[in-house]
Amino acid sequence: MSPAVFHSDPIVLNGAKANAIEDGFGTRAIHVGSEPNVETGAVIPPISLSTTYKQEAVGVHKGYEYSRSANPNRNALEATLASLESGGAHALAFASGSATTATVLQSLGPNAHIVSVNDVYGGTFRYMTRVANENQGLETTFVDLEHADEDTIKDAIRENTKLIWIESPTNPTLRLIDIPRLAQIAHNHPSHPLLLVDNTFLSPFYSSPLLLGADIVMHSLTKYINGHSDVVMGALILPPHSPVHEKLRFLQNAIGAVPSAYDSWLAQRGAKTLHLRMKAHGQNALMVARVLKASPHVEEVIYPGLEGDKRNALAWRMLSPHARNGMISFRIRGGFEAAERFLTSARLFTLAESLGGVESLAEHPARMTHGSVPERERELLGIGEGLIRLSVGVEEGEDLVRDVLQALEKVGEA
Repeated sequence: MSPAVFHSDPIVLNGAKANAIEDGFGTRAIHVGSEPNVETGAVIPPISLSTTYKQEAVGVHKGYEYSRSANPNRNALEATLASLESGGAHALAFASGSATTATVLQSLGPNAHIVSVNDVYGGTFRYMTRVANENQGLETTFVDLEHADEDTIKDAIRENTKLIWIESPTNPTLRLIDIPRLAQIAHNHPSHPLLLVDNTFLSPFYSSPLLLGADIVMHSLTKYINGHSDVVMGALILPPHSPVHEKLRFLQNAIGAVPSAYDSWLAQRGAKTLHLRMKAHGQNALMVARVLKASPHVEEVIYPGLEGDKRNALAWRMLSPHARNGMISFRIRGGFEAAERFLTSARLFTLAESLGGVESLAEHPARMTHGSVPERERELLGIGEGLIRLSVGVEEGEDLVRDVLQALEKVGEA
């Protein structure tokens, strides 16, 4: 079975359907958007750095006028992304994940309202509350969409609610949101808000939100899709007949927060090995999660898929059968002092923000990625001083396990 097919009878709530006959995930990653060059036969797309293009007559050209509007490398990357996100038909690439967020929220216009999962990425929280609120009057209601009942979610939706924003798993506490449930609530509500899923943590290899009812899928391409920690970029993927595709495409050009040709080329190259890397990320993460769970220095391991996790039924229902998340969060005993000792003792887990690269990273959410979230909000979300987030890379799993064990030993020596 193709890795892109996640359900024998997929839930289709918005018209997004997987192709009846399609190549497997890895085949599409390598070939779609990377057709041999017509002029030279090169099997890898050349980098097109030109900012402008010759026109044979006024308004007569080969599809390119100015690189902000379209560029061969960006177009190729967008073709790859639309193919990889099962159910996708259109992709739009942006200069960063934050630029992607900004473009979506600006498309809602003035004085709109959105509902967001409360445990949202710190940069997204900052843009919603500090930028969109102040500049366009956007109001955001943050809801615990993992545990809230249907009436609570419906009550949060107003007449002017334009969008429901989901991360699943969330960053950094890895909460799981039932996407089909949220899609049914959104699409049956009189306000008809769109449902956006930030699929960065799982990538298209492990999750297909469009097949589960999402209207928009977002990625920080900086993370798993590029996978090598050398590109900052974001993207939106939309299903066929999306009511917002043309507007978002217009804003992509008009605002101009687009990636360079070189970054697009790098991201497309990274995507070619996504299926291989995601398997290694997941296998290694499961090994590390098991070691953490067995340690007396660890209070709690947050990792859907780990034996005994009460959310596993939901995870298996929504995700690919081969899914293994590469992200782990855990609470260490001893608060910040113990957390810092672990983080500075690790040899292979580099203390750094971001995630999804081939190298393993570790960070302290409360003082790093989620420092912009008010302390009171962090406490309510469980982002405390003892919380550590790991992005497990694709090194040899046994080496990563040894590194975690020796770092935990250093914690125990304090």
